[in-house]
Amino acid sequence: MSLPSDIPPEQSLITYPTHFPIKVMGENVEGFAEAIVEIVRNFDPSFDVATLERRPSKAGNYMGLTVAVFVTSRDQLDEVYRTLTTHPMVKVVL
Repeated sequence: MSLPSDIPPEQSLITYPTHFPIKVMGENVEGFAEAIVEIVRNFDPSFDVATLERRPSKAGNYMGLTVAVFVTSRDQLDEVYRTLTTHPMVKVVL
């Protein structure tokens, strides 16, 4: 029995391998960006920190990061999302 998230490759809107942009939001605290980069590098050792995009919230309390992770499959992409969402510093992953 297939789970609803099981999408056959021919029906996926994403062609793998690809650099997939992921937005990660958390409190604007020391070490947040470094923690996210560490997670991303576990999945994509070639990740270039120079490509990390940072966007502080208007009041400066939160930080939005965009990371383009090189993924080779839907399973890998799902695991990146799961790992990011379970990190205690992360509030939202899009």
